[in-house]
Amino acid sequence: MLVDHIGVVFFPEAIGFRIIGRISFPLFVWLLVQGEAHTKHVGRYGLRLAVLGVVSQPIYQVTFDTARPNILFELLLGLICLRLARGFPRFQLPIWIGGAGLSELLAMGYSSYGIGLIALTRYYRPTVLWWLAWVGLHLVDAWIYGEPFQLPALVVPLIFWLTNGERGPKARWFYAFYPGHLALLWLIRQGLN
Repeated sequence: MLVDHIGVVFFPEAIGFRIIGRISFPLFVWLLVQGEAHTKHVGRYGLRLAVLGVVSQPIYQVTFDTARPNILFELLLGLICLRLARGFPRFQLPIWIGGAGLSELLAMGYSSYGIGLIALTRYYRPTVLWWLAWVGLHLVDAWIYGEPFQLPALVVPLIFWLTNGERGPKARWFYAFYPGHLALLWLIRQGLN
């Protein structure tokens, strides 16, 4: 993520930064899916994402000169979809379609691709069918947006495969990293200008 953001802010023409950074969102999605599955307090988890999203939004907007919501709001929407799909298994498909539609409507950074990625990660199984869906989602995303930026994320499930599925150590310090690194990038750019 940091490499991607350095590229966007300081080297917008250097695609290498963007390519390296493309693996970060699927990894955050994996952490979200694992967090939802292992948390005892999904409400607190959602509240942390919401508060951090609100705190980060003005910093995100000035750093990237955009009005779009930052990634934390998409992760929050994904968390809501995850919990609803778990609570209402008969309505999983409409829940995911509704989440994807809402993501498009709210012009979230990863749009319906982001919610689709969360859904696929939730149902991760290293089978041929799952891999076909994963590759298909990335190819459709590249075709719709006309940019192959997200294609490096195709290899991320290999990292999923290496995990043990157990709850890892808490890393709440990371929540401060998101707005902190954005603020630092903005300050450096202001200093250079």
